[in-house]
Amino acid sequence: MLLRGPTTPWLAACWLAVLKAGGIAVTVLAQQRPNELRTMCEIARVRHALCDIRAVDDLAKAEIPRLRITTYGGDAPDDLLRRAAPDTPYRAVDTAADDVALIAFTSGTTGRPKGCAHFHRDVLAIADTFSRHVLRPRADDLFAGSPPLGFTFGLGGLLVFPMRAGATALLLEQAGPRQLLAAIAGHRVSVLFTAPTAYRAMLNDLDGHDLSSLRRCVSAGENLPAATWRAWHERTGLRLINGIGATELLHIFVSAADERVRPGTTGVPVPGWQARVQNEHGEPVPDGQPGLLAVRGPVGCRYLADPRQREYVRDGWNVTGDTYVREGDGYFRYVARADDMIVSAGYNIAGPEVEEALLRHPDVREAAVVGRPDEARGQVVVAYVVLRAGARRDAEALRAFVKAELAPYKCPREVVHLDALPRTATGKLQRFLLRTEGTRADTPMVTSSDTDDLK
Repeated sequence: MLLRGPTTPWLAACWLAVLKAGGIAVTVLAQQRPNELRTMCEIARVRHALCDIRAVDDLAKAEIPRLRITTYGGDAPDDLLRRAAPDTPYRAVDTAADDVALIAFTSGTTGRPKGCAHFHRDVLAIADTFSRHVLRPRADDLFAGSPPLGFTFGLGGLLVFPMRAGATALLLEQAGPRQLLAAIAGHRVSVLFTAPTAYRAMLNDLDGHDLSSLRRCVSAGENLPAATWRAWHERTGLRLINGIGATELLHIFVSAADERVRPGTTGVPVPGWQARVQNEHGEPVPDGQPGLLAVRGPVGCRYLADPRQREYVRDGWNVTGDTYVREGDGYFRYVARADDMIVSAGYNIAGPEVEEALLRHPDVREAAVVGRPDEARGQVVVAYVVLRAGARRDAEALRAFVKAELAPYKCPREVVHLDALPRTATGKLQRFLLRTEGTRADTPMVTSSDTDDLK
């Protein structure tokens, strides 16, 4: 059953109803377009859809064969909400723990989406690992956040976790940084889920908003720079709970909270999970050396009819595609996505490290660093930056700043100014788009010579 619409209580009710009826929930994003919807319905063999009336046009335009669409939230006599019989009890269909409950689609940071099947027991597993042992919610908590329910970060944080704890969720249709700040103050939100980019953006607008109700702030979806963690802690007194999760594994599996938080690291394996860093042959590497993050626990990757399953699951370990370092005391430190490592003139350069350096510049609001093919060097470092309003575009000044922060060979060869970085509907940065020439909307500013970068 396809579920489509903005984040509302009705969408959450539809999700719960599908599971109660023994169906399989395929929650997609309201922003996804006909071609994307057609692809997902083809992969998951969807035949029924429950759709918010405001989001039905693109679903109808997709012209998906044999798809039966039922709308809700409208005035038609056959609207789902008019047909519902709330006074008629409905006994839940008996399902097995390992029956498929939902199919979640990867958010498209690398092209064609992959459908990930998750069991009924998986839904409880994420609540009884990360939520119970790291987040530790209370029944009097009010959850809110920006990730939609079609994003498993949001499904856990805004529906599964609060319900498992007997708590409450505030579901916001508009959940940008300013709307989140207003909601926290107006509704006394105590548990917040959003991405590092949003925390950084909210720092600019904290004045005038009462955040005293907040007690837990979770960050995931992309790497959390240490500078963002420290700035949030300095302004609010709250320790951000960093974590890495994956659609393939449903939610967060490495994290830390409270006194165990160490800025600049992701954390340690969540209770119930194991993690290690290994080489391309599946052999563990020594602490302090970079390698591929591999995890295993109560939830595993199950792609639908996709040969990439063999790449993700190797010898019982889920290989996430992230490059990590395990420190000697067991903390895991993010280096880059494995495909974001830049090899330039024999040097290995982690794009996120250069991004963090750029973000320490007071004029830089967002930054993304990628490698671009180069005949002489193999790859060169290219930085895409979004500046704060009113800041002057000065590529040479940004390069000089990075050279003062990092080894000169890590300095971007090229700086491209953009009004906004390309992101998925869930807010994840689409670096693969930045690697193509077609995304360069503004004229790049290239400075200095090859020899300067190797000094």
